[in-house]
Amino acid sequence: MADDVLYEVRDGVALLTFNRPDRMNGWTTDMEDRYLDLLLQAEVDTDVRAIVVTGAGRAFCPGADLEALEAGARGEPLLFGSLKRRPVTLPLGIKKPIVGAINGAAAGVGLVNALMFDVRFVAAGAKFTFAFSQRGLVAEYGVSWLLPRLIGTSRALDLLLSSRVVVADEALALGLVNRVVEAEQLLPEALAYAGQLAATCSPASMAVIKQQVYADATVDLETARVRSAKLMARSFPGADFKEGVASYLEKRGAAFPPLGEGSAFDLDV
Repeated sequence: MADDVLYEVRDGVALLTFNRPDRMNGWTTDMEDRYLDLLLQAEVDTDVRAIVVTGAGRAFCPGADLEALEAGARGEPLLFGSLKRRPVTLPLGIKKPIVGAINGAAAGVGLVNALMFDVRFVAAGAKFTFAFSQRGLVAEYGVSWLLPRLIGTSRALDLLLSSRVVVADEALALGLVNRVVEAEQLLPEALAYAGQLAATCSPASMAVIKQQVYADATVDLETARVRSAKLMARSFPGADFKEGVASYLEKRGAAFPPLGEGSAFDLDV
């Protein structure tokens, strides 16, 4: 439904809000479709340079909606993770930075969604659990690839095997999140961070850096080094590099063009 996820643009930042507070933002296929549609909309919106995702109410997302879980337990097919649907990993390919403002509990697919953000701000006291092993499920949605790369193999196995609950401060210590913020300051701080990216950083640079980081996780160092050297050579004649240097020398704020209108990089150099 259109109001399951809200969309607004503030000073170069698209704010997406999971909006089923009466259901703790429990995940549904309609909600997933709307969310991914809006991410793709933000990617092509020239007024948007960064994205923030948060939840309405006291939870971020506790996983699949309870009705969907009950249907699955009765043997009815669950569409989440189906190879016929767009993948939950789609946010990793969005060419704009995504900042999570994780306002409360996240579990199951809700926590997996949070891992798909590039940077994670979390409310103090928020709790997390993967829950899969305690529901007779597997490490879903590719989390078995992503989580070890975020926090290390042994720590990832601890969280996935045990499904134990992790509170915000431990999540920070593990490297699961970037910053713990008091609840009332969470969204303002996440928006301020995203706003700083929007105001001061090259959209073209952020797009290719994000692609480099995720793509280079699966190649050797020399391959990454050679690719970055080729990309560097392409950056020097670009409009964004010229503006970045000029604004620095002239001691003024940079006026980088929107994504697609300035420097152009192709990761497959």
